[in-house]
Amino acid sequence: MSQKRRNRQARSREEITASPAGGGDAARTGAAAAPRGQLKGKRKVLAEPSGAEVSTVDKRKKEGEVAEGGGAGSLGEAVRQARLRVAPSVQDFKYNKKRVRQVSQGSYLQDAAKGVVYWMSRDQRVQDNWAFLYAQRLALKQQLPLYVCFCLVPKFLEATIRHFGFMLKGLQEVAEECQELDISFHLLIGFAKDVLPAFVADRGIGGVVTDFSPLRVPMQWVEDVKERLPGDVPFVQVDAHNIVPCWVASDKQEYGASTIRRKIHDRLSEFLTEFPPVIKHPYPSAAPAEPIDWNACHASLQVDCSVKEVTWATPGTAAGLAVLESFIGQRLKSFGTDRNNPNRAALSNLSPWFHFGQVSVQRAILEVQKYRSKYKESVDGFIEEAVVRRELADNFCYYNRNYDKVEGAYDWAKTTLKLHAQDKRSHLYELKQLEDGKTHDPLWNAAQLQMVHEGKMHGFLRMYWAKKILEWTRSSEEALKFAIYLNDRYELDGRDPNGYVGCMWSICGIHDHGWAERAVFGKIRYMNYAGCKRKFDVGQFERRYDPRQLGQ
Repeated sequence: MSQKRRNRQARSREEITASPAGGGDAARTGAAAAPRGQLKGKRKVLAEPSGAEVSTVDKRKKEGEVAEGGGAGSLGEAVRQARLRVAPSVQDFKYNKKRVRQVSQGSYLQDAAKGVVYWMSRDQRVQDNWAFLYAQRLALKQQLPLYVCFCLVPKFLEATIRHFGFMLKGLQEVAEECQELDISFHLLIGFAKDVLPAFVADRGIGGVVTDFSPLRVPMQWVEDVKERLPGDVPFVQVDAHNIVPCWVASDKQEYGASTIRRKIHDRLSEFLTEFPPVIKHPYPSAAPAEPIDWNACHASLQVDCSVKEVTWATPGTAAGLAVLESFIGQRLKSFGTDRNNPNRAALSNLSPWFHFGQVSVQRAILEVQKYRSKYKESVDGFIEEAVVRRELADNFCYYNRNYDKVEGAYDWAKTTLKLHAQDKRSHLYELKQLEDGKTHDPLWNAAQLQMVHEGKMHGFLRMYWAKKILEWTRSSEEALKFAIYLNDRYELDGRDPNGYVGCMWSICGIHDHGWAERAVFGKIRYMNYAGCKRKFDVGQFERRYDPRQLGQ
């Protein structure tokens, strides 16, 4: 073996070798924790952004147009400086390889390797991206060009032009930033198994890095690519979405927030670190990327264009960081007390950017936690929801292949739903009636119309909304099917572990425990209109989303 080859193998052993996949099939029995788990004695409830913040976001939209440094306004510049302080580049940074796991058998770069590929999928951003950073670390060490590939599929589950439009505009920002950094960005049209292996072979790529999603379709994409990649090309996966990598946080399906919370908090000191910067790449590719025809990308889609894109949420990392900045400056102080009131502007409004990976949850936590001494309840609540609950959702979807089916529920829940399957329903609605917001319940209709028109329903109302679907449909199976369809079709953050777990919690009692038995619900937690009236001004919310106001 030549000295040159030995040197490269020595370098590649350090860079490519990763931790094995964590855990096997999860246990599915045992008591679930209540969704309002304890964090330092405070009660926490899941909540997501509401239309109450639309005007706030509109006022700050223009901040998101400043792309340099990966952010907007003073926060963007502060973040850029923070990255530079931690290390000049990822090559000078102590990278935690527990974030990485090996997909292929091989772990050595070939001597003739001509580049490294980051196959971008779930995490659609340049900076604050552990997968992108790992790929650049490898390319810098091997003195090779770095390529970024995104594979644009013609359709994905119930996603519409609302979702694909948001995603493509964000990817345009990614492409521009890559160009500024001398990193070759390629938007490949087609399924990864059909386009990525050929790209790798044609360019003599020596290693492939991708990001992580626990959902079955993206996981199958990874398996398909693995089977078609050349056998001598190492392939690794990096969890760039969770702060504590999914396979590190737990090796089994956790029963609830109470069982995973300590596991995550115990690891935050190790994983909740500042990011080094993705830098201008010093090893350019021999053949620059061809200009992307974004019109052709749109034309390749086979999606429903009747669900229009929203105007309040500007896609891309820069705009997402502007929303984070406005949350910290204007709404964080109220998050602890008002996040369950749909009429108050208290929420982060970040879930669309989190879902598409345009903003890192880790970046949001790094910035928000700086205000803990000032807004302790709010910061602790935000960490509970953005870290513990979000990572619990990934855990559920990763270890439970039936994450979107009644079969994935706990035994006690399946039993109680079956016992009450024949109970008489007070109302029965078809899918079209639900979709149009044409029920007898004005609050439910208002929540549905908020989702249809804005692509975002308030988190408290998401629970009420899904539970009423259980009450007004023929079976729990039909209820779950309808809820997931509507969520995935209209919510900007649909087709996400958080969405599946939200529907499963509401309808099938996942991450919850049994409650007092009643008709239809059995022991599944019940919510009603009167309870909502005790929590907030229901009439105010109903008036804001009155069909006549919305032109319906």
